[in-house]
Amino acid sequence: MNQVDITKAKDPDLRASLQAIQRAALAARAVAVQTNTSIVIVQNAQLVRLSAVEIKKEALHE
Repeated sequence: MNQVDITKAKDPDLRASLQAIQRAALAARAVAVQTNTSIVIVQNAQLVRLSAVEIKKEALHE
């Protein structure tokens, strides 16, 4: 299912799931910065470890 399909879903929980995942990702990044730890993400089909410093740099460029 792609993003367009999800936004048209009959189930309200499914429609809201993308936003919930995005909020969780932001919260995980914030916790990583606060605790000076890394997070692991999937980028270009590969696992990538982002340090707290890299997360801060990334936030500055957005």
